[in-house]
Amino acid sequence: MTVPIWVLAVAAGVVISAFMAVKTGREERMLETECIEREGEVYMKRLEDEKSRKDHHSIEA
Repeated sequence: MTVPIWVLAVAAGVVISAFMAVKTGREERMLETECIEREGEVYMKRLEDEKSRKDHHSIEA
């Protein structure tokens, strides 16, 4: 029994589509993680600046 060529083409399309979905999802998660880390660094820098500013004002008082 032979399989029609269009069935093979559809199966190949499904496999390629699944591979691309996994690949894109992984890349998107990596970019999202990098963005969250950068935002966290900015937030921590603001906290450190605020703390040093408060310490500087309390020393002057």
